[in-house]
Amino acid sequence: MFGQRQPCVQIVKGRTRDAERLREAAERWYRDVAPGAKGWLGTTGGVTDDGLHIGVTRFASPRAAHRNDRRRAQARWWAETRDLFEGDVTVEMYTDVETFGRGGSDDAGFVQILQTRVRDREAVRPFIPDGAQRILNRRRPDMIGGLFCIRPDGFCLGVAYFTSREAARKGEQTRMPPEYQSWRDEQMRYFDEDAVFYDLNLLWLQSP
Repeated sequence: MFGQRQPCVQIVKGRTRDAERLREAAERWYRDVAPGAKGWLGTTGGVTDDGLHIGVTRFASPRAAHRNDRRRAQARWWAETRDLFEGDVTVEMYTDVETFGRGGSDDAGFVQILQTRVRDREAVRPFIPDGAQRILNRRRPDMIGGLFCIRPDGFCLGVAYFTSREAARKGEQTRMPPEYQSWRDEQMRYFDEDAVFYDLNLLWLQSP
C-alpha cells in the first residue's frame, strides 16, 4: 500500500515490440537500478493487449526524478530497453497529483488507466470528495483506490487499482445511489467527452 502524499509522478508511454521482454526489463530495473534511486516511491507499469506500455513512477520530488534520469545506471538500462519500443516514447512529469480511496496497492490484480481532459481544475478539486468516496467504499469494494495526475493544460490520467479484472467488471454493473449519480453527472460537465480507457493486462507493481 502506498500513502496519500504523491508529490511527483513521471509517466512513460510508448508502443512496445515485445511486452514480455519489457516486463523482464522492468524486473531488471527493480533488481539492479532501483536500489540506488533516491526518492523513488514506486512504479506501476504494464502493457495493453494491443502493445501500448504505460509506466507510472512516483518520486518524492521532481528533483529526485531528474536526479534518477541522470544516473549512469539508469542511462545504461534505458539504452538497453529503448529498442523494445516502436516509434516515439513520451516521458511527462506531473506535480498536480491527487489520490483517492486507499491510493492504490502493490497487491492489486488489475489496473486501468483513464485518459481525459478537465476544463476547470478548481471545479473538481478534489476529484472525489469525501461523501462520494464513502459511497464508493461501500458499493465498490473491488476498487482499492488510485491517482489522478493533471497537467497545467488540463490533460489528465487517472490510475485505478482493483482487486481483480473480474471484480472490476462486476463492479461496473453496480447500481449507485441517487446522490452519487447526481454528483457524478455534475462532475462530468467539466470533462471532455472523449475519454479513453487502457487496461494494463500485463502488469507489474514495484515499491522500495
